[in-house]
Amino acid sequence: METEEKKQSPAKLTAKLATVGILAIVVCYFAFTKINHALNFEGTDNAQIETNSVPVLSRVPGYIREFSLIDYQRVKAGDTIAIIDDSEYVLAVQQAEADLLAAKADLSGAESQLPTIGSNKEVASADMSIEETGLQKAKRDVDRDGALFKEGSITRHQFENSQSAYQTAQKQLIASKRKVTQAGTQTSTAEAQIAKAKAAIAAKETALARARLDLSYTRIIAPVSGKVGKTNLKQNQYVQGGQQLFSLITNDKYWIVANFKETQIEHMKIGQLVEVKVDGYPDHKITGKVSGFSDATGARFSLLPPDNSTGNFVKVTQRVPVRIELDNPAALSGILKAGLSVEADVRVD
Repeated sequence: METEEKKQSPAKLTAKLATVGILAIVVCYFAFTKINHALNFEGTDNAQIETNSVPVLSRVPGYIREFSLIDYQRVKAGDTIAIIDDSEYVLAVQQAEADLLAAKADLSGAESQLPTIGSNKEVASADMSIEETGLQKAKRDVDRDGALFKEGSITRHQFENSQSAYQTAQKQLIASKRKVTQAGTQTSTAEAQIAKAKAAIAAKETALARARLDLSYTRIIAPVSGKVGKTNLKQNQYVQGGQQLFSLITNDKYWIVANFKETQIEHMKIGQLVEVKVDGYPDHKITGKVSGFSDATGARFSLLPPDNSTGNFVKVTQRVPVRIELDNPAALSGILKAGLSVEADVRVD
């Protein structure tokens, strides 16, 4: 028995040594791999997939008349995704149309006065010409009768009649000139009324266009193609103008925002290769490239950025957002989703 045990001891010893050697090789291999990776890569697990998210807003207030979308439903750009009750907006358009017709009627009335005023001015001008001729004749008559009266050829009564006719002609000419001036004033007034009516028409046309625009906003159209996000919108719900109803996830482009420690970015540059591992799909090999660095740390974008001047300073390693563009993202559209956690390793050698 002792001889057999002695014969087996070298064999067992060899097996043990071989096992230890293999384990040592494996440990050394993994240690070398880790060290080599640490020397050539900068990595972080503080990273997420991002995509474009377009908010859908209500441009006008009102009650939702039609809405049948469900969460995560796909829609196409241009699809009607909700309808606001348009009763008030239809009435507003009708009112604006009536106001525009009234303004056009006012313009027609003002323009119709111009021909009459023009005719009156022409008649007044003609009368003034006649009165000027009559005044000239009356002036000649009074001059002639004055000379004849001095000679005794006519009586004082005849001379006074000539003077009276001359004075009457003067007054008639003054009256005719006033009529011409009045006609000119009426023309200016009519032209001002026409200009005012045209301005009113322009304002009413603008109001009508705005009313029609508001009416068109009662149909909420999908601005882009994508999937509806989480929505609590219900039929007959009242919404405010400018209120965000829900978001559309476009899924037309994906990228990664990775937050690296400030001590990691010294050797990182735009264009460096990035190896990406998605937590939800660990078997998919995904690569990308560094495309940009934020000019501020993530803390600067927080709602209440830290103020180190208050005297409560505690040094905390800051993180810098880094944008990573994925290689061939179209082939990954089936698995990539905004918000998924990833691990990003940037090759810096």
